[in-house]
Amino acid sequence: MNAYCFDLDGTVYRGRAGIDSAIRFIHNLQKDGNEPFYITNNSSKTPQQLQQALKDVGIDAPLTHIYSSAIATAKYIVKNYKEAVVQVIGSDGIRAALENEGIAVRDDEHGDVLVMGIDRKIDYARLGKACILVQNGAKLIGTNEDIKFPTEQGFLPGNGSFVRMVGNVAGVEPLFIGKPSPAMLEMIAEEHGLSNEDLIMVGDNYDTDILCGINFGCRTIHVNTGVTPTAVVKTQPIQPTYLVENLDEIDRAFL
Repeated sequence: MNAYCFDLDGTVYRGRAGIDSAIRFIHNLQKDGNEPFYITNNSSKTPQQLQQALKDVGIDAPLTHIYSSAIATAKYIVKNYKEAVVQVIGSDGIRAALENEGIAVRDDEHGDVLVMGIDRKIDYARLGKACILVQNGAKLIGTNEDIKFPTEQGFLPGNGSFVRMVGNVAGVEPLFIGKPSPAMLEMIAEEHGLSNEDLIMVGDNYDTDILCGINFGCRTIHVNTGVTPTAVVKTQPIQPTYLVENLDEIDRAFL
C-alpha cells in the first residue's frame, strides 16, 4: 500500500483555510484504511498543535503520523551535539522537541550551537544577539530553509529568510535540517517499516517538498496550490513523478 506523505502549508491548507482537493483526497485514503503521514518544515508548532491545525480543517490525524523539522532537528542535536551549550530562537515546537530529547537550553551570552526556528515575535535586538553569538563561534543550525510560506493573504517570510540573514552577517553557511533533507522521510521509513518504494511525497514547494522526495528516492507529486508554480517546476532539471494542478487530478488506482 502506498504511504502518502503530505506537506502542510500550501498543500493541505493555507493559513487556517483548508485546500478542498487535498482534504477530499486524504478523506478518501482514510476511508480505504490508508492513514497518510504529515511532514512539515514548520517548527513553530508541537505535534499536538499540528494535530489540532489539521482537525480545524476537517482531518483527524494520529500523532504518530505527524513529523516536523523541530523533531528532526532535536534528534540531530542529540546525536551530534549532546554535550553542547544550546541557544534557541523559535516557538513552542522546537523548544518542546529539544526538551523532549533532554537538551537544556540557555539564554545568555554563551553557546556552542544556535538553533533557529520560526519566531513570529522576534525583534532586531534578538537577531543582533544571534549574529554576535555565531560570530563568536556558535554553530548555526536552522530547522528549515523555507524563504517564504503561503497564507490566505499572500506570502510571508519563512524561517530560512531569518537564518540566512544571521549567516550572512556572521559570514557562515547555516546547516539546515528540514526539507529538502530527506531526514523526516527516513524517520517515517525507519519507524513504520517502510521503504522508499512505498513512500509518495506530496507538496507544493519544489525546492523543499519535491527535492526532499527526490533526495530520498521516492515518488513525488507536485501540486500547484502553494509556493512553486507549475510553470517554474517544468523548468527544473529533475521533474516530479507527477505534476498536477491539484489532487483531484490524481487517480490513486494508477499510482
